[in-house]
Amino acid sequence: MSQITTHILDTSSGTPAEKVELILYKRENDGWTKMGSGKTNADGRASDLVSKNTVLDAGIYKIHFETREYFTRQNVDTFYPSVDIVFTIEGDGQHYHVPLLIAPFGYSTYRGS
Repeated sequence: MSQITTHILDTSSGTPAEKVELILYKRENDGWTKMGSGKTNADGRASDLVSKNTVLDAGIYKIHFETREYFTRQNVDTFYPSVDIVFTIEGDGQHYHVPLLIAPFGYSTYRGS
C-alpha cells in the first residue's frame, strides 16, 4: 500500500466512485511536481499512487481528482469538473488517507485513517 491512499464515495448515489483518475503532486518552489497517478477501483479506492516502498519527504502535496468523467459516465451534470485537495505531510513515513465525498454540486474531505 502507498503512503498516501484515497477513497471516493458518491454521496448522491451512496456508492463508491469507480474509475476516477487521480494525480498526486508535490509543491516545489512555485509549481507542482507530479509524484504519481492512478484510478479508483470498484470500491472507490486507490492505494497505489506511489510505490509502497516510497517514503515521501515533508512538504505540501495535492491530489487532483478528475470528477467530470465520472459524472459523465453516470449521465449526471456536475458543477465541479475536478477537485484538488491540498494537504501537508510531516515526512516521517506515516500513512495518510485522504477521502473525498462527492456529489454533482458539492464535495467534502477529511483526514482519514
